[in-house]
Formats: sequence, structure tokens, C-alpha cells
Amino acid sequence: MMSSTELWMGLRSLIRLYDKMLKKVCTEHDLTVIEADVISFLRNNPGKDTAVDIVELRRLSKGAVSKAVESLIQKSLLERIPDTVDRRRIHLKLKPEAGPVTEMIDDVKEEFLNTVLNGFSKEELQAHTRFFQRLFDNTRTELERREK
Repeated sequence: MMSSTELWMGLRSLIRLYDKMLKKVCTEHDLTVIEADVISFLRNNPGKDTAVDIVELRRLSKGAVSKAVESLIQKSLLERIPDTVDRRRIHLKLKPEAGPVTEMIDDVKEEFLNTVLNGFSKEELQAHTRFFQRLFDNTRTELERREK
């Protein structure tokens, strides 16, 4: 069985590889890694479209997200849309001008998955999916139990 240290190091390596692959998007479109991350997050998480969502789910600092959002608005890639029910809540929406960036991010994501999943059979990938689904279900159940 894999040690917890090996697991954490492996997960960090996966993230490091994705970040390195994402850098070509940053270079070509004059973006910081955080800006590319914000665009990627909004592209891949419909319904999770506030700065708070990005901070909570990507575990980024409020300050870094705020700075990235301001910069993306200045670059005409992002816009703020007030919530129709709660005016304190601001939604973030990618503008059409972000299209070339999101296309390149999609390409990077596909290249990343092809790289890290290279050589796995369909059966292995299905077993992996079942394993992680059970792992996440067990985690969610235990978190709910501890929050009572």
C-alpha cells in the first residue's frame, strides 16, 4: 500500500505538471498562472461563478483571486454580473474575448489527461473511478458526521 507521504507527493506532482503545462497558455496570452486558473475554473465549473467559489474550491487566497479578477476585467476577458436576488453576490462571466484562452486551456487539459492516463486500460480507469467515488463518499460521510 502507498504511504500517505507518497500519496501527497504524487498529488502535488500532478498539480505541478498541470501548472507547468498551463504556463504555455500564460505565455501566449500574457496571463499570470492565477489568471489562467480563474479562467479555467470558470470554464470547467458551471454554476460556481463567484470569487468566493474560486477561493473555497481552488484553495487560493482572497487577495490573489481579487487581483486576478480585476486584471482579467481590465483585459476584457471577464465581467461582473450582480445577482438578481442578492445584490451583494457578484457572478463572474467569461466574455467572448476569452474564447482563444479557453480553447487553449481545453487543449492543455486534454494533453494533461492523455499524459497522466497513458497506458491505462478502460477497465483500470473504471476501477479508478469507482475507487475515488467510494473514497470521496466515505470522506463526505465522515465530514458530515463530525460537523454535527
